[in-house]
Amino acid sequence: MPSPPAPLKPTAPAPEVEVGVAEEEEVHAIHVPRYHVVLFDDDDHSYEYVIEMLMALFGHGLRTAYDMASTVDRAGRVVVETTTKERAGLKRDQVHAYGPDWRIPHCTGSMSADVEPAE
Repeated sequence: MPSPPAPLKPTAPAPEVEVGVAEEEEVHAIHVPRYHVVLFDDDDHSYEYVIEMLMALFGHGLRTAYDMASTVDRAGRVVVETTTKERAGLKRDQVHAYGPDWRIPHCTGSMSADVEPAE
């Protein structure tokens, strides 16, 4: 019967490892510019339309949506969200695509919105 193979011997010593010592990592904050989505007033959309749109597109609650509808009616404009440039552009486009207010017969389109730098 053949004899079992001889155990392998390491050719190099095992590296020493220090446990519990972590290297410090340098953390850098990245500044991401913020942009406002601004909704503009007009006389072709009802409060109900504005409130429904703000709740559907931006996820605002009823009270916040009502307050924003009041502000846009009184001041002519209101910031409805502050976010990244890409998302602000998407939200502006969603406002433009929301469609007319079915409650107002002469309403033919969506409200107007734009993107402005927040800083």
